[in-house]
Amino acid sequence: MKKKSILLSIAFASLLNAEGIKSVEYINLTKISPTVAKETFSLNEDEELSLVKINQAVKDFYKYGYFEDISVQNDNGVLKFFFKEKPSVANVDILGYKTRDKDLEGLKKQIGLSKGTMYSTEKVKKAKEELLRELEKEGYINSVVEVEVENLNENAVSITFNINKGDEIVIKKVNYFGAEDLDNGDFERVTANKEEEFASWFITQNDGELKADQLKYDGKRIQELYFENGYIDAKVENPFLEVDFASNQADLDFYIEEGKQYYTNKIKIYIQSELVKPKFFYNELKLKEDRVFNIKKLRKDAEFIKTKIADLGYAFANVTYDIKKDEKNGTVDIVYRAVPGEKVYIRDVKITGNSRTLDRVIRRNIYLAPGDLFSMTDFKESRNKLARTGYFDDVRIEQKRITKDKMDLVVKVKEAPTGNIILGGGYGSYDKLMFNASIKEKNLFGSGIAATLTADLSAVETKFNLSFDNPSIRDSKFSGSFNLYNVEDEYDKSYYDLTKKTKGMSIGVGRAIMRNLYAGVKYQLDFIKEDYEYSLNYTGTQAVDQDYTSSSIIPYLSFNNTDDYYLPRYGMKAGTSLQYAGVGGDSKYIKSKTYFKYFYSLTDLYDLDWIFRYRSQINVLLDRGRINQGDSLYLGGTKTLRGFKSSAFGPQDPLIEEPYKKMFANSLELSFPFADLTDMRWGVFYDYGMIGQNSFTDIKRSSVGAVFEWKSPFGPLQLIFAQPIDDEPTDDTSSFEFALGSSF
Repeated sequence: MKKKSILLSIAFASLLNAEGIKSVEYINLTKISPTVAKETFSLNEDEELSLVKINQAVKDFYKYGYFEDISVQNDNGVLKFFFKEKPSVANVDILGYKTRDKDLEGLKKQIGLSKGTMYSTEKVKKAKEELLRELEKEGYINSVVEVEVENLNENAVSITFNINKGDEIVIKKVNYFGAEDLDNGDFERVTANKEEEFASWFITQNDGELKADQLKYDGKRIQELYFENGYIDAKVENPFLEVDFASNQADLDFYIEEGKQYYTNKIKIYIQSELVKPKFFYNELKLKEDRVFNIKKLRKDAEFIKTKIADLGYAFANVTYDIKKDEKNGTVDIVYRAVPGEKVYIRDVKITGNSRTLDRVIRRNIYLAPGDLFSMTDFKESRNKLARTGYFDDVRIEQKRITKDKMDLVVKVKEAPTGNIILGGGYGSYDKLMFNASIKEKNLFGSGIAATLTADLSAVETKFNLSFDNPSIRDSKFSGSFNLYNVEDEYDKSYYDLTKKTKGMSIGVGRAIMRNLYAGVKYQLDFIKEDYEYSLNYTGTQAVDQDYTSSSIIPYLSFNNTDDYYLPRYGMKAGTSLQYAGVGGDSKYIKSKTYFKYFYSLTDLYDLDWIFRYRSQINVLLDRGRINQGDSLYLGGTKTLRGFKSSAFGPQDPLIEEPYKKMFANSLELSFPFADLTDMRWGVFYDYGMIGQNSFTDIKRSSVGAVFEWKSPFGPLQLIFAQPIDDEPTDDTSSFEFALGSSF
């Protein structure tokens, strides 16, 4: 650039005079508009030609990154800029590495070369280096990447990366020299490079593949593990890798000095007493006196103290800690010092990235507004609440300090697809051939209103549903819902066949009574027709029709503080409702339903994206004068007890059996990422349920299995493989089910 500017100056030296510039022309310019060009080089009429200004303009044009060469001529007062533009990348192929289209597109973004980007040899060189680094991360050494650049025309090129993956090194043995108090199993929980295990092809076993880019971190991870177990003098040298290139196998050695294990002696917190009394912190600390010291708990306690102070408005509070060792007694004293700084107020809340969702919809989900005193808890929970809406793929809220007592919150969102039209079908072991058609919009016109029109057809169910849900009526704390439906279910039982037809509607209103806690009431009106065809002693069949109306009021409470809509990693959902049937109509009963769901990520404990999930539900039916067979409780299916067909347990002989009035079901599940795909996961589960007419324990069943989950374009999809472990010969079991539109 400097050389070109000097040459340009020499070329103009003989042309400069007092002559004014009549006009400016831009030749062969297509990458930027004439308006942008004029803004880059602006010259007033009759302004004297200036080499300084022209040189600066050339530099500014080069900054766009679109041009290989720029020259300038003065043609009798007409200043002409001649541009030679860089060609665009018309196509990028990566051969010999990755096969899935989605993986390849992600790789192209990672290397910075994709269709439409500007071509340069420097970009290609950096892309090649990035590919080699990525191959090394996956354990391939001595890989080769060859590049072919084809000039399609003067404005476009095609780039092909031909990859020859090198040798994949497998770690056959890992040695931890000097380790006495911790063992291999402890280290394998935190390190990326592990020893190959028996049946390494199985997903739960270590495959031993070398992850070269992680070697420099594994020693630090082991040292951190020692710190978490009280060995604060522990030292771990950089690992030594010995590779046998003849067999592509390696030994990995770690050299460790464990040192002494320390216990926590005394904990002191120094903070301005007029701000908050230190005694309020001690009971909440994770690090306890007279117990083994843990560096992770120490850091969490420091963050806890900072959060509590920041909740009082001191957004930029600083909390430091000192660790004072007593080597003789093997103890440490911990001293926290908190400096609150100034109270900080919110000056403005700025929102970016919402091309569709209205600003007001986002603002009503943020607990901090202009003029509010900052609160760290409000700050963190605002992000979680926005994520729970399901409107966004990504939500970030950043703090931007303006003055010592003012800050802006910058909310950055990435819109998620919230509407879809689905035409689909499938086959299930219970539902047989299925057809589904729906129009769903979770964020109608960006207003936050959800609208759904669905039709589900299968061998056992026909369902049409129209619903509207407004989570915040006129941006208030009140919510509203309306539902209109027509459902026909068929039940094939041992002693009878039942066709149950339900036409009904519901309308409800709710209100947020405190953070994450909601209360409301719903009115439901159902017109039900039940057609029974059952056999008695196998001598024939008899048909019985039953028509009735159910009119009920349903008050409810619900709580949700999870951190995501589709895939919660932290938090809980809980709710209870009491359906009072008998506000007119024929059915007269009280039905209580209570559920609880808990989510916990193991990332903090083991640095693994594993999610522990638990759910339970308990339902009780009380007779107030009339309970129809269709009002009975049932057990079985994807929502209660996997491995058994939907409604597998309930009244089997409606002529003589009473409705089932008590039911309990719960599930334990551990979810894992499926390879590196963020929208696919798999998991293992254990289900247990029980049901009875007047007791919970009349029937008890359990099952185990695996589940595959996919956040598909049509909504969450589950493939469930289950195995009952205590079924009886007469039970309706199901080894495979799939569910669309629902998750754990």
